[in-house]
Amino acid sequence: MTTQTDRILPGVALMLGFCLFAPLIDVSAKLATQTIPVGQVTLARFVVQAALMLPILLVLGQGLRMTARAFRLVLWRALASIAATFTFVWAVSHMPIADALAIAFVEPFILLIFGKLMFNDEVGPRRIAASAVGFLGALMVIQPSFATFGWVALLPVGTAFAFAAYMLITREASRHMTPEAMQVHTAWVAALICLPIVMLAKGSGIATLDPVMPQGVAWGWLFGVGLAATVSHMFMTYALKLAPSATLAPLHYLEIVSAATLAYLVFGDFPNAWTWTGIAVIVASGLYIIHRERVTARQARRARHPTAPVEG
Repeated sequence: MTTQTDRILPGVALMLGFCLFAPLIDVSAKLATQTIPVGQVTLARFVVQAALMLPILLVLGQGLRMTARAFRLVLWRALASIAATFTFVWAVSHMPIADALAIAFVEPFILLIFGKLMFNDEVGPRRIAASAVGFLGALMVIQPSFATFGWVALLPVGTAFAFAAYMLITREASRHMTPEAMQVHTAWVAALICLPIVMLAKGSGIATLDPVMPQGVAWGWLFGVGLAATVSHMFMTYALKLAPSATLAPLHYLEIVSAATLAYLVFGDFPNAWTWTGIAVIVASGLYIIHRERVTARQARRARHPTAPVEG
């Protein structure tokens, strides 16, 4: 018989796999943008993801049909994913990966506020205070980055807002389709949106969009963006199937460590003391919010089942 522990441990292992693979998206993207425009890298991510995921979907015996409701959700999910990808790839093309990722990690705080405004999720004053502190930590990273890179340092904030929207849409879309189908449909819809934009930008001189013919190893970097995105997000998808999100959420912050390590090994970038301080504040605030989520969930269960044994 499979116990809860038997399911949680593989889930934790898969989440750690996500934290190791996800920074490869950023590294591949940063290498690709040395010769390829940001828009073209974004397009490549979705084309490769669709090509890799479609056979998996067919092997699993899942059809390609969607309801009208599901298609609308996929469309919005694709737009949010395009915005998150484009802004982050643009950011890392100019600034260190760890700095950009640290700023983008304000997403859980934005998600908390969005959840309150859009779904009337219960959010207490302590979690709001923790979110404010988390934003302060982001400002500690943004300030020196802004002085060095200018307004580009604000792009990861756009990534955070876009990814928060992406997560909220995913929350609703998961009621209408499997995770695998969601991955495939989001990828091909996003690719179809990006393709005409990139093609119309041909010869425009717009640095972030005007496409070029990839040369040599650049093809590998473009494929690497899509491959790393596909593998890492499937790791996260299956991890969430096996283990509670409250268990996995704290592990997500390990992505900053692996991203900083890879960025140092590949590009020689290493966050300064001020940036590490900001990262520490963001992580501590995020972990506190996760703790409060657990406390709130436990209290809600106790209110529904007052005779149930107390956990932990």
